[in-house]
Amino acid sequence: MRKRTGDMPLRQPQGTGHGRCFRYLLCSAACLLLLTGCGKSAEEVKDTEKTEETGEIRVVLTTGFSRDEIFRIESTSCSVPELMVYLTNTQNQYEDIYGTQIWKKTLRGTTLEQNVKDTVLAELAEIKVMNLLAEKYAVSLTEREKALAQQAGADYFSSLNEAEIDAMGVDEKLLTAMYEEYAIADKVYQYIIKDINPEISDDEARTITIAHILIKTYELDGSGERVPYTEADRRMAREKAEQILAQIREGEDFDSLVTKYNEDSRSIYSFGKGEMELGFEKAAFNLGTDEISDIVETEYGYHIIKCISTFNREETDANKVKIVEQRRKEVFSQEYDAFADSLARNMNADVWDNIAMIHDDNVSTSSFFRTYNTYFNGVFRQE
Repeated sequence: MRKRTGDMPLRQPQGTGHGRCFRYLLCSAACLLLLTGCGKSAEEVKDTEKTEETGEIRVVLTTGFSRDEIFRIESTSCSVPELMVYLTNTQNQYEDIYGTQIWKKTLRGTTLEQNVKDTVLAELAEIKVMNLLAEKYAVSLTEREKALAQQAGADYFSSLNEAEIDAMGVDEKLLTAMYEEYAIADKVYQYIIKDINPEISDDEARTITIAHILIKTYELDGSGERVPYTEADRRMAREKAEQILAQIREGEDFDSLVTKYNEDSRSIYSFGKGEMELGFEKAAFNLGTDEISDIVETEYGYHIIKCISTFNREETDANKVKIVEQRRKEVFSQEYDAFADSLARNMNADVWDNIAMIHDDNVSTSSFFRTYNTYFNGVFRQE
């Protein structure tokens, strides 16, 4: 099993995200909205045209927003109830794991509540764009798939109490339509990547396992943010790492020194290429089994690395699957970005600014996405 926790997190591959395969494009979707008047009302945005000479973003608005419209992208739009379904379910998924106190946390100066709110907005923008992309490719749901969406809508609606229905402003018809849009986004993603099946060599996917000793060059402040050491403290950390390395070279047991000195909450990591900070990765992949590195400096501090295994068959095969999926995402991203860049879009900031999470013990629904997976898991996936 791949070990992914610890004070020194693995570097994430470019373009990944959380949730289902097509959800990794959140940043593109967010930019799609933010580029075009996020802080302006519909009446304040002037029409422009995108031209080859200037590359200007085209914004076309012929009428004002309706009372519960949050944004428009070409002929499609997002309503407040749609966003509240996504936001409320995401909120309660967080609270199920971390408790209600999680919303007091901040992430790079932004409250977690605002961060989740922005992410949900981006997810819905992406779903809307992908439905427009499906029209371009004439991708639609079959009668069977529509029936699955209807069943999912009825199932999820039946799970809601009156407080939840009222707070989110939903009915069964809207939920069915949302599941249909979600399914079409899923289907168009699978349609575009269906012929992308690259051959991945063992060397490209090779996964190694290492142990390491970390001497940190930072501390955490009260909010959990990293604060770099002073130069004097960094020198002391370097000297400590050098003393440990000298003990290793003199024959002291590496595992014993890990127990005594390691400042990472983990000592063992398994990873492939492109998953760790570059300097750390390069040093680790250059080691043979049982070989020990010199001191390696990263943003986390000074490391001494011991190679436990230069090749893990099970992990390498699993990494091949991950690399293939990443290649598919990259192909889709190119298609998606080119299409999204051509779309007229705008944000109803007046409505958006008033959107907030629901903090009510009677509103605890968190099964919207699980219900989708119950009915559509594997329906569109290309093997």
